[in-house]
Order: sequence, then C-alpha cells, then structure tokens
Amino acid sequence: MSGLFQRLFTWGKSEAHSAVDKLEDPAKMAEQGIRELKEDQTKNMEALAKVKAQVIRLRRDLTNYQETAANYERKAMLLVQKGQNGELDAAEADRLAAESLSRYQDANNQATALKADLENLEKMAAQLERNVQQIRSQIGKWENELRTLKARAQVSSATRKLNAELASVDGKGTIAMLERMRDKVQEQESLAEAYGDIASAPKSVDDEIDKALAGSADRGQSDALAALKARMASKD
Repeated sequence: MSGLFQRLFTWGKSEAHSAVDKLEDPAKMAEQGIRELKEDQTKNMEALAKVKAQVIRLRRDLTNYQETAANYERKAMLLVQKGQNGELDAAEADRLAAESLSRYQDANNQATALKADLENLEKMAAQLERNVQQIRSQIGKWENELRTLKARAQVSSATRKLNAELASVDGKGTIAMLERMRDKVQEQESLAEAYGDIASAPKSVDDEIDKALAGSADRGQSDALAALKARMASKD
C-alpha cells in the first residue's frame, strides 16, 4: 500500500507544474490512501500495545521465577547450615536441601528461558514501535504535501480560468463591437448636424428676400430719427 501511495505522490510531483489542474481525482485517491494508512496505523498501534503487554507480563513472570529460585537457594543453604550445626538431622537436612535445590533449578531454568523470550520480544516491540513512529511521521508529511498540492491546484485552476477569460475578450469581438458602435455614434452625430443645417436654411423665395432685407428697416428708422433731430435743430 505504501509503495502505491509513494508512486502516486511521485506522479503528482511530476505533473504538478504541467497539469496541476488535473489533480482533482489524484487528490481524492491520495486522501483515500491516507485514510487507509491511518486505519492500518490504528491496527499497528493495537498490535504494539499487545506486544508491550506481553513484555510486561514476561518481565513480571521472570521476576517471580528469579525470586523463587533465590528463595529456594537460600532455603537449601539454611538447611545445610542446620544440618551442620546439629539443629536438624543431617540426613533430613540434606534431603530437604536437595529438594530445595531441585526447585531452585526448575525456577532458574524457567527464568533463563523467559529471559531469552523476553529479550526477543523486547526487540520485536522496539522494532514495531520504530515502524509505527516512522509511518506516523510519514503520514503527517504526506498530509502536508497533499494540502500544499491541493492549494496549488486551486490557485492554478483559478488562474487558468481568469487567463482564459482574458484571452477570450478579443475572440468574442468585444473590441470590434465597440468600434462599430463608435462609428454609428459618429454617423448619428453627423446626421444630426446635417439636419440642423437644413433646418436653418431658407425654405422659400420670400424667406430669401426677407433674409436679404434684414436690417433695412432698422436703417430706415435711423434715417427718420436723424431727420427729426435736424428739423428740431433748425426751428431753434
């Protein structure tokens, strides 16, 4: 599973620059891969806990056997001393001491066997714990990398859409439409000016005559006023 996931990330890295916009499906696959790794990690943690529990139990059993062996060894020595001191029948002391030594030997053999098993189990537990820590660290690293790639994919997708919109402005003929609209406005303005000239032009011959005589009446009034003033001046 980890090999497949690693290849997936390797592919994602190589494609990130050229086709990062296509990472949507690989991102989902990567998320699924991380979820599966976390599920496996939970099982690994349970297995590690069980191994550690066995280590604890073996240590406790080893201690018990070692204490039992030491106890029987001490008893055998005390029995020998009692036999030598006359506190106990020598033959009986030797018999009981031999029984104690036999039990000491059994307990010691059990302790020796358990110690070997315990050492092997402790090595297994240490190796399993290192693996669990390594996988946990790797999952965190992959999660961060996936988060970064998804962010880059989103930015690239948004940039691609924006650039596509900018590139399609001329394609849609927006500039050409503005040019046509400008020409039409200028045409309408010229047409309006032409109608203005037509409206101000004389519409008949009488209009032309009135226009030609415009100002003559004013000059007549000025002449009459000048004559009036001359007559008044002569009377004085």
